[in-house]
Amino acid sequence: MAWVSIALELDLAQAETLSEALMEAGAESVALDPAGSQMLLTALAAPSADAAALVAAAASAVAFTLPAFTVSQLADEDWVRRSQAQFGPIRVSDRLWIVPSWHTPPDPAAIAVRLDPGLAFGTGSHVSTRQVLGFLERHVRKADRVLDYGCGSGILAIVAAKLGAGEIAAVDIDPQALETTQSNASGNGVSLHVAAPESLGPGTYDLVIANILAGPLVSLEPLLAARARQGGRIALSGILESQAAEVADAYSRDFEIAIGAIEEGWALVEGTRR
Repeated sequence: MAWVSIALELDLAQAETLSEALMEAGAESVALDPAGSQMLLTALAAPSADAAALVAAAASAVAFTLPAFTVSQLADEDWVRRSQAQFGPIRVSDRLWIVPSWHTPPDPAAIAVRLDPGLAFGTGSHVSTRQVLGFLERHVRKADRVLDYGCGSGILAIVAAKLGAGEIAAVDIDPQALETTQSNASGNGVSLHVAAPESLGPGTYDLVIANILAGPLVSLEPLLAARARQGGRIALSGILESQAAEVADAYSRDFEIAIGAIEEGWALVEGTRR
């Protein structure tokens, strides 16, 4: 089976808007990466997808002129081969490694999260993921309740569990992400409550984390604020440095908020619930 890979170069605002529209139009996953002064937007779609129709539908939904794009095929075996070649053990810190299944953990004394790349976002290699991993290492306490909103592969929720957190909820709007998260949790011997957002039960959390995109994060502020207990902490990533002030401003109404780590053009926004 060969996946359809669609690549577009757009400015930041267009790329962010179109990425959401592509998901709504039927793309299986999207990724944004800086490309000089532009953003490279890559979308994966099912083998049967009509790339031109998908892009046209997404552009129409957000009132964009049809953008230029390129299409390629990505076979399952090529996906696996490319992933295995590019994804080796990742040292997050002295005590934490992300290790794919085909590697032996480099440090037997460290915490090792076994995680294979897949269609769901989150292997630990992206700066935005590493920023939240660092946050978790600094702030997870035994028995903390943690909410990972937009869990992708489940990497953040799994690390929270391995660091000693108690009840952990991992939610995502993408059924593929929920399936991947559940599989990765089982492979690491940890227990998570994996659910779609609308199926998440009531309650607040000690730590709320979300590694998504700036636009959705701004829109989600009321929801995420309602899920953070008073005095609880929040960490937001997937934010370009140029977007950090906007996200921080949106969350300042309910949190003592600050722009934290900035690395390779990506920012972490973190704070404490009032």
